[in-house]
Amino acid sequence: MSTITEIAILVLAAFVGFEVISKVPNTLHTPLMSGTNAIHGIVLLGGLLLMHEAHGVLEHALLVIAIAFGTINIVGGFLVTDRMLGMFKRKPEVPSEEAGGEREIERQ
Repeated sequence: MSTITEIAILVLAAFVGFEVISKVPNTLHTPLMSGTNAIHGIVLLGGLLLMHEAHGVLEHALLVIAIAFGTINIVGGFLVTDRMLGMFKRKPEVPSEEAGGEREIERQ
């Protein structure tokens, strides 16, 4: 494949990815993020395995950048997923001062 073809595929994939992700409802973001974390785990493992095969300085530099971005994306995905799941947890009920005062009156 020529470089122009590869760049065109990259641009089209970015456009299609943006269009698909922008139309996902908020309720599906957490499962989608979990799937993305799994995919980036595979990408990260592939980058680590290819590090052994790389020969030039440019190849090593690109692999280090890819591994760093993949790691950032995985960690960020887990943080966002944890935060979104935390939004669905019930918060403990804190008794208000007025309710506590009324209970004391009722006991006496």
